[in-house]
Amino acid sequence: MSGDTYHHGNLRRAIIEAAVGAIAESGPAAWSLRELARRAGVSHAAPAHHFGDRAGVLTAVAAEGYTLFANALEAAGDDLHEVGLAYIRFAVDHRPYFEVIFRPELYRPDDPEVAAARARADRVLTEGVRGAAPDRPNDDRTAPIAAWSIVHGFAHLWLSGALPARLGDDPVAAARPVIRHLFDR
Repeated sequence: MSGDTYHHGNLRRAIIEAAVGAIAESGPAAWSLRELARRAGVSHAAPAHHFGDRAGVLTAVAAEGYTLFANALEAAGDDLHEVGLAYIRFAVDHRPYFEVIFRPELYRPDDPEVAAARARADRVLTEGVRGAAPDRPNDDRTAPIAAWSIVHGFAHLWLSGALPARLGDDPVAAARPVIRHLFDR
């Protein structure tokens, strides 16, 4: 048997799921490898043996998170507004991943899987901005940053509970008019 399946159906998957569960409950920094082992039902040494250290586990979570994120953004199509709403929906529906992928000090951002998935997500956002503002020069780096800032800021404010209660309980509906301001002149 391979090291991935010894005494467990899929050790890697079980540890990643345990990490996502721990992050959902207490954030990306408030758990130990020993806790992940307990959650996954494996020996206390299994997470360290498979991932090396905490950064190794979080690198796997980041790679998976960026892949899910890129998939969500790509599924939204070419409309920048829909991509922005998909961004916010991802943040809310996949909060543990969202909390990790934007904290590169927690993982190894130069990991090839992380870098590839992040590049896919960046490409979708950049192409969406180009499509929404075709009159801007292709080398304009401020438009993608403006779009990213708006949707990321909204997602962060929503998740932290900082937005006014009058916006309701549907983050996508609340974000829709905010995102419309992206390129209004």
